Amino acid sequence: MNHELSSATLRHALFRALRVAFRALPIGVATRDALRQGFLERFPSIRPHTPRGQATAGLERRPRVCSGGRALSFVEHSNMTAPKELPATLVAFYLPQFHTIPENDKWWGAGFTEWRNVTRALPQFEGHKQPRLPRDLGFYDLNNPRVLHQQTKLAQQYGVGAFCMYFYWFGGKRLLERPHRQWLEEKEITLPMCLCWANENWTRTWDGRSQDILIEQDHSPEDDIHFISYIAKYLRDPRYLRVDGKPLLLVYRPGLLPDPKATCARWRKWCLDNDVGEVCIGYVQSFERPDPRAIGFDVAIEFPPNLSAPTNVTHRQSLLNPRFEGEALDWRDVANEYSGRALPDYRLFPGVNCGWDNEARRPGRGRSYLHASPRVFGAWLEKTINDRMADIPASSRFIFINAWNEWAESAVMEPDMRHGHAFLDATRRAIQPRLLRPPPLQPRVCVVIHAWYPDVLEDILLRLTKLSYELHIIISTTAEKLSSVETSVKAHGLNADYRIYENRGRDILPFLRIVNDSLSNKDSLILKLHTKISPHRTDGGQWRNKILDSLLEPSNFADCLKALQDDATLGLISPDGQLHTLASFWGDNRETVSKIAMQIGLRDDEVNLGAMDFVTGSMFWVRNTALYPLLDLDFDEDDFECEDSQVDGTLAHAVERLFAISARQAGYRIGTVSSPDVRS
Repeated sequence: MNHELSSATLRHALFRALRVAFRALPIGVATRDALRQGFLERFPSIRPHTPRGQATAGLERRPRVCSGGRALSFVEHSNMTAPKELPATLVAFYLPQFHTIPENDKWWGAGFTEWRNVTRALPQFEGHKQPRLPRDLGFYDLNNPRVLHQQTKLAQQYGVGAFCMYFYWFGGKRLLERPHRQWLEEKEITLPMCLCWANENWTRTWDGRSQDILIEQDHSPEDDIHFISYIAKYLRDPRYLRVDGKPLLLVYRPGLLPDPKATCARWRKWCLDNDVGEVCIGYVQSFERPDPRAIGFDVAIEFPPNLSAPTNVTHRQSLLNPRFEGEALDWRDVANEYSGRALPDYRLFPGVNCGWDNEARRPGRGRSYLHASPRVFGAWLEKTINDRMADIPASSRFIFINAWNEWAESAVMEPDMRHGHAFLDATRRAIQPRLLRPPPLQPRVCVVIHAWYPDVLEDILLRLTKLSYELHIIISTTAEKLSSVETSVKAHGLNADYRIYENRGRDILPFLRIVNDSLSNKDSLILKLHTKISPHRTDGGQWRNKILDSLLEPSNFADCLKALQDDATLGLISPDGQLHTLASFWGDNRETVSKIAMQIGLRDDEVNLGAMDFVTGSMFWVRNTALYPLLDLDFDEDDFECEDSQVDGTLAHAVERLFAISARQAGYRIGTVSSPDVRS
């Protein structure tokens, strides 16, 4: 064992030293990518083993009944449509691997499609959301042309402007072409399409035998002409995606072509000689980033998460499978890095990504990008449109999305069981032109009340009637208590919106749902209240009244509202006397709080969590953006325990200890009612 440890330590040290030296070399990005790729292919054993996750200690937190529970970000289908004038053309990569072919039957077993991989996935560590399961479109079969009609209609409704279909050509042999031919034949389909030649060999990589070639490429001058002459029927179609009037043809890995310049020259000449006209030839930056002009191409296409260096968080995961040998990476780093990249001096079409996890293809050895959320995806897309491409006319903006339906890699825009239409909804929101959006209004005060005890609700409503403000009141309760709650609200002359939930997650889960729904509207200042009884405490009523007195006394209410409106750095205001350190109130929650804090971005061994703020009583003022770090973890409903009169130790008890930490992580200050500056 000691020998194995010393060997691993030496390998890590050697790899780090080589990486530092390599990064110090004064070479361009394209040369750097080529050298790195060639070196790692020649010496694969030099790469150190991924750091192992931690053994799960104590109670495992994972769904026990079924997979596919709804996430906080879940969005139902909407009949709204995308704006008529789009700020960019969004092109989603499309995988045609969802129908049977004889070759896959031979290689992987009769009846194989990508769905077989998708459904076999299992969670490897706590919080690992596998399997990823389809919703509205189901486990579709692309032999049925109706499916492509449904997909293209859905894409257009949410603002996707084209599909980029992978095209599989091996020296004249074509695989998985059924959807492409359907697009060509079904003239009712109006969504544009372009082709991306996936010009790699097919190997048994999925079962770890990457040297076992199933079908290989046969690159040659003759094959170049054979290829372009075959796909010309697609390029000539008036619906085919065009850039500056030229049909766009992509190559996945130009570095595998013997002479990419010569290949492009042959294609261009053949198209000019055969009534196709000029073509726009691009390549995908999946493994390499040369200047496209240097290899005879016109444009490059970004392909996140490839060619990024996110934080490796494998060692922070609590393993469900102690033999897990894969990697866990932080997807948020990919979004931040890509959205901040400057455009190069050559033509490049930016890329965005809606998540990535290939556990389904490589069980126990997958690479999982964690914390992909619809909100951050939408923000990434919006920033790409309005900031990265700000100086480019809308007609010349092309943005590629990875991907529409890569189900076995969890890169999916299509509706799934956890998110519903959330990624599509985020897409449609991101393409709303900024100039057409109404100017920001002074936000209304959103008062969120979880009503479980009707007699306590009476007291809260009475206090609200004494406030001279326009209040947007949202009350969460259960179906059996709704009638009583409505009667009380009307009796006090108030109006409220109601959210009906099962009794799960106490006041915490309903609050997270409501705040998540408010992220895109003007209810940005929220007062969280609930009908607190605390039957395990003899002073429960006195404690509640002290909190409500602090928050709802009219002058205090006015001061808090003004402080939040005047100071954009103030994110959360605690009732007086309720802001404490976590160390004083861990209870049975330390382990869970530490795990969630790590997911948010803090670590107990790097930050003294015990010294951080905790608002006892779970009632406070908060700016909704201060809760982004917590909401972006996208909890499932099933993550929260069913109600069983628990006094401590549930996920709800842990999350309530993280509201102030979330505000801190979002860059905000914490204050109290009487002293908003107390925690600067």
